[in-house]
Amino acid sequence: MKIIFMGTPDFSVPILQQLAQQHEIVAVYCQPPRPAGRGKADRPTPVQHCAEALGLPVYHPVSLRTPAAQQAFFDLRADLAVVVAYGLILPQAVLDHPRLGCLNIHASLLPRWRGAAPIHRAIMAGDAETGVCIMQMEAGLDTGPVLSRAQTAIGAEDTTADLHDRLAAMGAQLISETIAGLPLPAVPQSEQGVTYATKIDKTEARVDWSQPAAVVDRLIRGLSPFPGAWCEINGERVKLLRSRIAAGAGKPGQVLDGLRIACGAGAVEITLAQREGKRPMSAADVLNGLKLPEVLS
Repeated sequence: MKIIFMGTPDFSVPILQQLAQQHEIVAVYCQPPRPAGRGKADRPTPVQHCAEALGLPVYHPVSLRTPAAQQAFFDLRADLAVVVAYGLILPQAVLDHPRLGCLNIHASLLPRWRGAAPIHRAIMAGDAETGVCIMQMEAGLDTGPVLSRAQTAIGAEDTTADLHDRLAAMGAQLISETIAGLPLPAVPQSEQGVTYATKIDKTEARVDWSQPAAVVDRLIRGLSPFPGAWCEINGERVKLLRSRIAAGAGKPGQVLDGLRIACGAGAVEITLAQREGKRPMSAADVLNGLKLPEVLS
């Protein structure tokens, strides 16, 4: 099958790699290189790196709404477009053009967590499970009918990084199975249970120790590794990257022992943290070089 692949971040890479082994990828669309790092040199996206390594042609139009960009898309004469965290809105003319339409791989159990940050929001909300859906794209935001889905439990210590990698692998397998089974019945999404996974704002990342331990723990795991929940320790911003619910009680922010911290109800134990300018490290390594106050802010 002739496929146009449209994706940008790390999440999309294993899916592109798998499809490239099974089908003819006639083009890869991704976001253009952007300044990054200390030197602010243009850095290609993970998908562009992958596509170039596979010898695939790469397109990164600023918009797909211009006649020229749409004609370039049409000229590829693809049977199908597969879209995974691409980052541009596809106009109706583009959605309608491939013979089999455009399929989107979305990292949630639709209609729950439509939108930009479904993995983060599922953990932060305390969901027991999540998954991936293959959706026939339409003009609405993640509103299209679903062709297939797979689910996975969210473990008590899972972070967004953990789920990201697991769901990407699941998405690669599921899209392969879905394409092999086409045409498949497309099941409209329920109007019940719709939620929106709004983009993560960095203002959400500061830990409020007055919250219950379960809420603090989910915030830490949900924002790991990016942007990273944080607190101040002796005036230094320290990112908290892994945690678990722990026994104990005390004044919110009180250091009970090690990196076990009292919350508004219960306590959390920090198992991985990152000091400014340093790599992530275990709680024991953090404590080797940092004297904790009695109460964290």
